[in-house]
Amino acid sequence: MPADRPATMRRMIDAATDLLAAAGVGTPRADAELLAAHVAGTERGRLALVEPDTEFAGRFAELTSRRAERVPLQHLIGTAPFGPVTVHVGPGVFVPRPETEAMLEWAQAQPLPGAPLIVDLCTGSAALAVALAAHRPDARVIAVDDSAEALAYARRNVRGTAVQLVCADVTATGVLSELDGTVDLLVANPPYIPSGVQLEPEVARHDPAHALFGGEDGMAVIDGIVELAARLLHPGGRCAVEHDDTTSAQTAEAFLGTGRFAEVTARHDLAGRPRFVTAVRAG
Repeated sequence: MPADRPATMRRMIDAATDLLAAAGVGTPRADAELLAAHVAGTERGRLALVEPDTEFAGRFAELTSRRAERVPLQHLIGTAPFGPVTVHVGPGVFVPRPETEAMLEWAQAQPLPGAPLIVDLCTGSAALAVALAAHRPDARVIAVDDSAEALAYARRNVRGTAVQLVCADVTATGVLSELDGTVDLLVANPPYIPSGVQLEPEVARHDPAHALFGGEDGMAVIDGIVELAARLLHPGGRCAVEHDDTTSAQTAEAFLGTGRFAEVTARHDLAGRPRFVTAVRAG
């Protein structure tokens, strides 16, 4: 192997890192390497084995420039990792975040019966639903969203799985009434950001507002989901709802206020921030 081959790649990644850092990207080196691996069709850890040619250089420069304009990395690559799975994402669908993996881990740890019924509300790309279906192949998993754009990605992501997609507004009266009192596990990552909050450019410009904002206090959809969970879950059924890091207490109070939940617990993400509330349907 020519001695300058790894150095050439290294110089290109160094230059891209500097460009992304100057643009305010939070993880410039990682993003530069992931973009390079995407263009090269290889793994990030094998970039030193790649000799960049003119075609690579042009495509890498194009994607790096777009990332410097704060287009999300996941949109440029076309996929996003989430727990044990990777899902297709792009304009029109919320990009799953690592913070939600804490809720996924909680859900995977729950003692469920054989062939459980699992419902994922505000599914977006269906990342949670697909991950839970992979964890419990015997489960019936129903994933719900009301966005046609999001469901287009979700359909790609659920191919080859047993996940069933439903187009519905989770706050609508009587939604999923055929499942009343039968659900074993319910999870939801709803729109929960309070209106007016300033967001990073990747989020503000590219994630759909419909999947982000939950009214003035961020609780508009969460309140509806809590009521729906009380109706869908059987006694002993479990649920988890993600929330803004400023509304943990309000989310817990929404569960407690129904009088139909026990073991209401505020939980944190892997970075230690308040992230989701869990509860068990009382008998």
